[in-house]
Amino acid sequence: MSRQLSQQEIDAVFQNKQDRKREAPAATFDFRRPDRIPKSQVRAIHLLHDTFVRNLVSSLSAYLRSYLTVNLVSVEQLSYTEFLEGLPSPTCLVSLGLRPYDGNGVLELNPSLVFPILEMLLGGTGKSSPTLQRDITEIEQKLLDGLFRIILHDLREAWKGVTEIDFTIESLETEPQLLRLLAANEAVVAVGVEVRIAETVGMMNIAMPSIVIKMMRQKFDQQWSVRKTHATEAEQARFLGLIREAALTVEARLTGLELSVRDLLRLGEGHLLTFDRSVGSPIELLVNGRQQYSGQIVSTGRKRALLVEQLRKAPGQGSTKPELARSLERPAG
Repeated sequence: MSRQLSQQEIDAVFQNKQDRKREAPAATFDFRRPDRIPKSQVRAIHLLHDTFVRNLVSSLSAYLRSYLTVNLVSVEQLSYTEFLEGLPSPTCLVSLGLRPYDGNGVLELNPSLVFPILEMLLGGTGKSSPTLQRDITEIEQKLLDGLFRIILHDLREAWKGVTEIDFTIESLETEPQLLRLLAANEAVVAVGVEVRIAETVGMMNIAMPSIVIKMMRQKFDQQWSVRKTHATEAEQARFLGLIREAALTVEARLTGLELSVRDLLRLGEGHLLTFDRSVGSPIELLVNGRQQYSGQIVSTGRKRALLVEQLRKAPGQGSTKPELARSLERPAG
């Protein structure tokens, strides 16, 4: 059954189409930053630096001999100018080499952290250190060398899961606007880390050029792809080769009696200890303290040996040891 549409119904159809077009999401593209990396890679970098901060907690706690907490606050893409504008002035800025990749990264440590750490390195507690707004002296820079070596070591270890990067210190500045390593509009991946030492809280910021990270995209894909659940024969052979030289402790143990100290002190020449087991009872063979095999004692030349007769199906579960008689007696006559 057909009918003719009214003009109002026709207008309503066209109006709905126009509304749907306006609601369709548009993909934005910033032509000033063509080297931005995909969000999936940003998430992978976030996971990578989660590992970095966990390692840094233990490393800095041992180095400073004080309890501290380290939290990953943010991983985001910014222009190099936006990154520098978010830093305090003066501050502690380190230019990082990224060998074998071209370009430089930046490591920044807030003054609210630098001066308490310096006090702790000189024997103080770092709790009552006031927030100072001044440049770091050359002597203080030398004192911070050990701290930066620890941070860069943990950073290098965290990135090993993706690629080998040799983070090195190339220069140190105190004014953010003087560290012109990249173009103003060049995109960087900025990592913000919060460090809390006693009542002192400060930020450590790391920036790496997005164009350098884009060069590692294939390595990220290999690292975060789903791995096979079963090892191949070649992998099994490689693992076997790695553990072939491992040392194990193997014992063929004939378990003795359990005696009280009183009975032990009464032992003397002529006493007879009886075992509630036959000569042919199996002897347990222990590997690293766990029962793995059973067998019989045999002779090989002038030595004693164990002839393996059975592999235990469930090592460590249950007990197959023969019970021993706990008796102490003196023969008559």
